[in-house]
Amino acid sequence: MHSILVVDDEPNYLIVLSELLRDEGFEVFTAPDGEKGLEVVREVDLDIVITDMQMPGMDGLQFLQAIKDFNKALPVIVITAYAEVEKAVAAMQNGAFSYLAKPFSNEELVVNINRAADHYNLIKENTRLRSALDERVGYNGMVGKNPRMLQVYDLIDKVAPTPASVLISGESGTGKELVAKAIHRNSPRYEDPFITVNCAALAENLLESELFGHEKGAFTGAVSMRKGRFEMADGGTIFLDEVGEIPLALQSKLLRVLQEKSFERVGGSKTLLVDVRVISASNKDLKEEVYQGRFREDLFYRLNVIHVALPALRERMDDIGLLVDHFLKKFSASLGKDKIEITPEAMRLLIKLPWEGNVRELENTIERAAILCNNNVIEPDDVQPDSYNDDMQNAWAQDVDLSQFIPDSAELNDVLASIEKKMLIQALEMTGHVQARAAEKLGITKSLLQYKMKKYKIKKKK
Repeated sequence: MHSILVVDDEPNYLIVLSELLRDEGFEVFTAPDGEKGLEVVREVDLDIVITDMQMPGMDGLQFLQAIKDFNKALPVIVITAYAEVEKAVAAMQNGAFSYLAKPFSNEELVVNINRAADHYNLIKENTRLRSALDERVGYNGMVGKNPRMLQVYDLIDKVAPTPASVLISGESGTGKELVAKAIHRNSPRYEDPFITVNCAALAENLLESELFGHEKGAFTGAVSMRKGRFEMADGGTIFLDEVGEIPLALQSKLLRVLQEKSFERVGGSKTLLVDVRVISASNKDLKEEVYQGRFREDLFYRLNVIHVALPALRERMDDIGLLVDHFLKKFSASLGKDKIEITPEAMRLLIKLPWEGNVRELENTIERAAILCNNNVIEPDDVQPDSYNDDMQNAWAQDVDLSQFIPDSAELNDVLASIEKKMLIQALEMTGHVQARAAEKLGITKSLLQYKMKKYKIKKKK
């Protein structure tokens, strides 16, 4: 639904015009003069402004200039008397989208509004694409030829043209957002917005406002009306990352959007309709979350029409060479360096590492190595973790008698898991549960620490 501000000092004309636009399905705000109109421009997330040229106080040209100072891209349609052609030309020269000379037909007005809305949507989408430009290599930005990845590509090709909801599962760092973007890019909605929401990054009250928007005064700090991500994604795709983190109380409202394509802004009573494709992702087992009562079963089935399971990097180690080559090219360009190379010894070390942070951890490692390496050549010392040192690891363990504290019947995986969990808990307790310090003490990244905490169900403490 497009939001339109109509500014005119003639009350009767303002009423007629606003009623016409509401009948056409637009959300309409009105103001009797430029000063009041400017207040609305600053407080409401508008798509179009329609203003009369002749007004007392701030006239149409001054109002137009004030709007452009606030938001240069916001389209403004000016209304002029038939004899005011010169003023209309001046308005166009100062950034007006179009002008209409009185009297004009309802059809002419609606056509101009739709053209202005399409123009504004294109500007916003181009801005978004420039800020989130990703290098397109391999398959829609993804790199890999492992059979598991080829299956993922094939599934994307099949599901992308359909309107079906998609649930992407996989560990942190496996590339779930890349899959979501690939589905959108290959769908009939590819020219419309792709909007991402990280459901784990916001508190419950803020997440509801982020998803569905809010009216002015809906809560403390809501100084203006704001559209939510579902409105912004209208016609396109919304990607709900870490959807398993959405609180139960909010899941029912999300279910309604999926079922009825409607919702209300926080603090509002007006029902808004949207046409949005929902793609979601989670590193949790949502079936287990349903079983534990933390996720609605009906919502799970609505989201999980098509399931895309991403393999961990350790399950496709044959792709490491391709990924490393891709990242070397990427960081050579972004760092302004000549071609960065990697020695065979460093590559062999990369293949030995566990990569529990998956592709994201590998990318971070290559970026760090690209910055620190000498003569644009990455050596083993540039890529190995700080804790990776066989001599140091073996020194303390040479005189340990394992039989003293490990039963003969214990299996290797159980022993390693028990020791790892105990070290994590110990490091967290010694650092007051400050994760960054605990990770540093353990010689691992914070993201890897968080992954292992989830793996061993170690709860966060404040």
